[in-house]
Amino acid sequence: MSAAQGVDADGCVLTVGDAPIQPEFQPLLADVCAALAPLSLEGIYVYGSVARGDASPGESDLDVTLVLAEPPSAQMLEHLETLRLSLEQRHPVVTKIDFDIGHHAEVLAPENTNRWGFWLKHHCRCVWGDDLSRRYERFRPTREIALAVNGDFEPVLNGYRERIEQAGTAPERLRLQREAARKLIRATNTLRAHDEPTWPYTLEEHVALFIQHQPAMRIQIAYFLFEARNPSAERELFIARLQTFVSWMVSQPA
Repeated sequence: MSAAQGVDADGCVLTVGDAPIQPEFQPLLADVCAALAPLSLEGIYVYGSVARGDASPGESDLDVTLVLAEPPSAQMLEHLETLRLSLEQRHPVVTKIDFDIGHHAEVLAPENTNRWGFWLKHHCRCVWGDDLSRRYERFRPTREIALAVNGDFEPVLNGYRERIEQAGTAPERLRLQREAARKLIRATNTLRAHDEPTWPYTLEEHVALFIQHQPAMRIQIAYFLFEARNPSAERELFIARLQTFVSWMVSQPA
């Protein structure tokens, strides 16, 4: 890695690499591909800790991006959700399985290059099908990419707030708080300077870059980093801090 975090010597964002998938997760990925390949899919990708090769069995999630040939129907989405839950139940090696779903025309649309192109090229590993990331050159870090990937933070985090309020069990609520904290931390990259040469990958790297530019928010972001790793806060306190932080982010100048 170069002196600029997350970029190489040419100033391009680093990719997740091609290290072998950890043996503990190989049966899970084989089952995912076997279950999903018969559907109308163009590609199956993994991202996050499993893609990077630093996942922890029994503690990490499996994050999957699916690229469909056509826009999914309601019936297709329902079928995918059924498969996701079944895979989750069969493989306790991960705490949760998430599907991010796109389709061919959406992924390759020129207006979505900073979102989908960057996502597939720099965060995903293709484990089945046509690897669309090969169609893109590597990207240089920009605020426009950060906004394309996480500019939806306000509605997404407001949605998490509502789900946390409605959660019926403590485990469900804590899982949602963990997910919300992770989204918030990654969304802080939308506040990056336009000439910032670095690009964060891990949650800790996001926090470090954020504090570098917003030192007065050190305590607030540290709270969410703790919740992203060890969710334990009471519902009301977490919601209040989440709302306050989101409102602060929205108020920041473009």
